Amino acid sequence: MKIFKIVNMLLLCFILFTCKSRKEKQEVSSINNFEERRPPREEGRRRPGPPGGGGRVRNYTATDADEAITELHPAFEAFNKEATDIFLSNNGKTVTIETTGLPNHETIYWGKNHELYRDEPSVERTPSIMSSNNNAVTLVVDAVPNLSGKTINTHMGTIGIAVSGASIFNDQEGGGALDRAAASLDWTGGHIGPGVYHYHLEPKAFSYNDDKLVGILRDGVFIYGRKCFETGDYPTNLDASGGHTGVTQYSNGKEEYHYHIINELYSTTGSYIVFAGPYQGY
Repeated sequence: MKIFKIVNMLLLCFILFTCKSRKEKQEVSSINNFEERRPPREEGRRRPGPPGGGGRVRNYTATDADEAITELHPAFEAFNKEATDIFLSNNGKTVTIETTGLPNHETIYWGKNHELYRDEPSVERTPSIMSSNNNAVTLVVDAVPNLSGKTINTHMGTIGIAVSGASIFNDQEGGGALDRAAASLDWTGGHIGPGVYHYHLEPKAFSYNDDKLVGILRDGVFIYGRKCFETGDYPTNLDASGGHTGVTQYSNGKEEYHYHIINELYSTTGSYIVFAGPYQGY
């Protein structure tokens, strides 16, 4: 009986050691694969580290049915190149967006010693500032949004990446209404907490009552400001998500589905929610 117990214990130790070794190899392999697929860094550009930094995002997984593309959408040229690396992945079926999460505009959240610091006496700043916070996020989206009519609600955390390189969040804060955190939002609708620096409201630093590109959401659909490029006015045919089909300044004269910041004031803030959902592109 004692011999039997000893054999079982040895067998259990062997299994645990094997599993641990395999896990360590997988983790190293994951980092190596990440480095291998990254494009060469262009002069003067910063590249963020591996996925899993400041923001953990449940990314899109490509399937055999997904449509592949050979070139990035022209709209990606508008993204902050100092913060982002954007490239095709999964044989052109997905687009990978790696970002430091550091925006290229002024905000109180840079901290007083930074050149982009902006004094905002009315803002009740959260404890973190950019330099003490890991804002890096990697987002993988479908290269061609699946507009089948299926909708999915947004979730807590990063729901998209703005052209500034920072994250976009929905209309909730910590699982509750955004109102309770409104005092901590800076002049451009962003703050830190929880997690990365992100926008909840219309980001006035790069889109204010206009048709400018705001960013891309997790379903691979681009989102623009409150006005329509085609008409120069507020669109009147938006669906429940703030989306419609039409020509944009980046679609080369072709109609494509895209979102707008809906021109409806949020609560008593005097501002507009970037995106509440649901996603239409899954």
